[in-house]
Amino acid sequence: MCRALDSLPITCLEKAKELKALFGSLLQKSDHSITSQSKKNEKQSRLNEDEPSKWRESFEKLLCSQNGLCLFRAFLVSEFSEENIAFYLACDDYKTTKPSKLATKAKKIYDEFIGCDAPREVNLDHLTKAITKENMDHPKQSCFELAQEKIYTLMEKDCYPRFLKSSVYLEASRKAKTS
Repeated sequence: MCRALDSLPITCLEKAKELKALFGSLLQKSDHSITSQSKKNEKQSRLNEDEPSKWRESFEKLLCSQNGLCLFRAFLVSEFSEENIAFYLACDDYKTTKPSKLATKAKKIYDEFIGCDAPREVNLDHLTKAITKENMDHPKQSCFELAQEKIYTLMEKDCYPRFLKSSVYLEASRKAKTS
């Protein structure tokens, strides 16, 4: 599985700022002169013509693209289901955690996304929750695997098709073709 983002935003405000900045730069074409650093950043975040069409090929290709992931996340925010991608990325990050920090990080993820009254609870069936809770007794890098697979499938089968029909995706696709 690829990792399009190396770090996850910590607060809602940081997420909003990140999405606003990336989304804005993706959908705006700048015609005025800017500094060389700004030009470099713009080139890195601007969509190339074929990028949105690659996202249409598969959900995996969408997640492997930093621009695609950003737009998908913005779409999920608009649908009030951003917790799904946040959980998925947290699990991806968790897999690279040092063994000495697994228990602490596992508890944080579990409390935020799965546990009773979790503030960003993801939609998991009772059995998956029970297995994940049991895995918490002896956290390993694979303890969220089943839950992550379920959320991936949910996003792939439900959110991803809606994203491809959304104004967010269609506008990005249109803008990429006219850049």
